[in-house]
Amino acid sequence: MRAVGIILAGGNSRKMRELTHKRAVAAMPVAGSYRSIDFALSNMSNSHIQKVAVLTQYNSRSLHEHLNSSKWWDFGRKHGGLFVFTPTITAKSGDWYRGTADAIYQNLDFLKKSHEPYVVLASADAVYKMDYNKVLEYHIAKKADITVVCKDLDPSEDATRFGTVTMNEDMRIVDFEEKPMVARSNTISTGIYVIRRRQLIELIELCAEEGRHDFVNDILIRYKNLKKIYGYKIKDYWSNISTVDAYYKTNMDFLKPEVRDYFFKTYPSVYSKVSDLPPAKYNAGSVVKNSLVASGSIINGTVENSILFKKTFVGNNCVIKNSIILNEVYLGDNTYIENCIVESRDTIRANTRHVGENGVKIVVEKNERYIL
Repeated sequence: MRAVGIILAGGNSRKMRELTHKRAVAAMPVAGSYRSIDFALSNMSNSHIQKVAVLTQYNSRSLHEHLNSSKWWDFGRKHGGLFVFTPTITAKSGDWYRGTADAIYQNLDFLKKSHEPYVVLASADAVYKMDYNKVLEYHIAKKADITVVCKDLDPSEDATRFGTVTMNEDMRIVDFEEKPMVARSNTISTGIYVIRRRQLIELIELCAEEGRHDFVNDILIRYKNLKKIYGYKIKDYWSNISTVDAYYKTNMDFLKPEVRDYFFKTYPSVYSKVSDLPPAKYNAGSVVKNSLVASGSIINGTVENSILFKKTFVGNNCVIKNSIILNEVYLGDNTYIENCIVESRDTIRANTRHVGENGVKIVVEKNERYIL
């Protein structure tokens, strides 16, 4: 593909509450065996983008551990490959990334030393499958300066979490509001953009000269009447996980057969770092219904409508319902968990009960409860 990829994975979502105390949003576990960033990386690989940069910053240790070998996404190559960039103290700058545009500016050499004519920008906090080649073809056909991948939300969904766009009949964006108080459109930006490499360099350098740091506000919104910015609508599954409710809902979507088949059984595949773990073990007396149970887990109790990540131990007479149990959790005997997200590497004492009342989810960490 005639493009380089940049994945923006440095942000901190305070709406994730305790879940991001340990990790970046891009490293959040999804669907039993994946991390959020796996979907963007897999899309880059499946679109034959050979050179990808991941820009990290906040709480990035576990994310770096996940990315320590690029072979899992087929980026272990002589030409191109996977590059991970963090904020660096230099003679010119000692700042953290002050925004998405500033993150690109601090790593502008990556773009200047590349030769591909286009850039695909993507965020790392969404779950989806996409062929970026189709977006690039659309971008070229429209002779656009910037193409924004968009999606129509259901009226029941909250569009104020996102940037909302309004397009004319030719799909050109005529209005763009970033996280408005009241949404005037249910068409949102998915945080995926295609732009010519040299134009991106020019716009980013101009932003830096003027002390501007945000890609959406200082480029997309500021230039919407000066540049030809078009929207490319998608209809396939796409979900952002940057709030606790959205994270819970996205994981629970994988219990639906159509979503599971779309991601796991249809080409192209979604790739992730593989752990050498035995398959899940179901001991005598265990009952599992409509759940995802990852490798390395041992089940002795009852699990219903839940997702259990790697190396989860469920004790005797335990009951888990409508919950997400993250990696390496030990649940003692006679534990009852319902409507909860249990933090990773935790031990839940035997004979305890944790229930999210009235649909409220609880993050259980060190046997403490956080109402979300």
